[in-house]
Amino acid sequence: MTSTEDQPTVNDTAPKRAAAAASTAVKPARKHRAPKLPGRQDWRSWPHYQAAKAGFRGYWYPVCFSNQVTNKPKQVTLLGEKIVIIRDQGTVYALNDRCPHRGVPLSCGNQQFKGTLSCVYHGWTFALDSGELVGALTDGPQSPICGKVTQQTYDVEERLGMVWIFVGDGEKPYPIDEHLPEELVSNAAVIGSRIQPREGNWRFACENGFDEGHAKFLHRTALWRMFKPMPVWNITKIVPRGRWIYRMQTEQHYDADFPGLGHWTSKAWYKVKPPSDPNQVSNLGNTAHSKEPNPVIAAQEFPGFASVCMPGILRIVYPTFIHYEFYVPVDEDNHLYVGVLAEFRKGKKVLGFYPKYLGWVRWLFHGQFSSQDKWMVEVTDAPPEKLYRPDESLLKWRKLAEDVTEERLEKLADQGIEPDPIES
Repeated sequence: MTSTEDQPTVNDTAPKRAAAAASTAVKPARKHRAPKLPGRQDWRSWPHYQAAKAGFRGYWYPVCFSNQVTNKPKQVTLLGEKIVIIRDQGTVYALNDRCPHRGVPLSCGNQQFKGTLSCVYHGWTFALDSGELVGALTDGPQSPICGKVTQQTYDVEERLGMVWIFVGDGEKPYPIDEHLPEELVSNAAVIGSRIQPREGNWRFACENGFDEGHAKFLHRTALWRMFKPMPVWNITKIVPRGRWIYRMQTEQHYDADFPGLGHWTSKAWYKVKPPSDPNQVSNLGNTAHSKEPNPVIAAQEFPGFASVCMPGILRIVYPTFIHYEFYVPVDEDNHLYVGVLAEFRKGKKVLGFYPKYLGWVRWLFHGQFSSQDKWMVEVTDAPPEKLYRPDESLLKWRKLAEDVTEERLEKLADQGIEPDPIES
């Protein structure tokens, strides 16, 4: 027999269950919104670019500072290749960092004779200039293996206080001065540089550098930008000139009303005021400026403040200095960030540069500001991707890389050189 205390519980639950069942019966099933797939699932539109995970061959790349290379062998990795570099009688040489005998790194070896490098394992000794095996020390002076083995060598140059290596497919390297930004070759300049190993593919780093939109939002918290006015959005076109493509700003907007959201502005009481004339557009730096441009910079008549060229060189032009970034492929997942800041000074005016650079520019610009880019490159995962209007800069950069690579392959074919295919 059911107690009177249990009865209300039974009688109260039954109607609720019935009501719930009725509600379920009449309520339509919830529609789950299908995800919108990104526009590009891969980079097949640019097959050479897609295949260049470890970088483009046929170019000069900086690998370290010149003062880091001595007569003690040093290993670097460039485009996935292990390379040993060493300084002998003032000249830097580079060889493949694998002894052909048993595969021991030559960077573990040492110099027993001038102009040579000996493997630490069995004393195989290679001429630095030619890579020829000139001695097998543990097989005596008349070893028959000598003259039968030649180690791969690489062309090396020193510029801007750094060591540069050319990695090609057997072609003769072009002069390195044709590789550097033209104004650095033809004008006196004082520079501050930073080389930093970073995670992430080199292409993400280069695309970040030439990217139109991120600086306005990501870098708004950087101390380097804290007091400078910066547009909320731009209208930009990509302009080619020579081997470079430029971002030219045609409109700059420092605030805007976004439908359904509200007002967004980059103005603040503590910032320098942007130009009052909306038609006044700056293409020296990506913040408004009032400084008189350096005569050397003004003489270049750059069509835009940001430009990029192969194989991944970025140039950002400000009124009084130019900032360069070289994205050096180490392998598919790592690269070297090489930042160079140049001011076109000479004579006594050079003296004031280093206190300024070492005192704060290095830490704010090549440090905290650049570390925000480093973070984004590390976490970027593309493709797939869904691009928007400002990404026109990325598309034009990829097209440039594709076209220049096609031209290089045609030149190699004319020389009878057929590079090994690269898996995409």
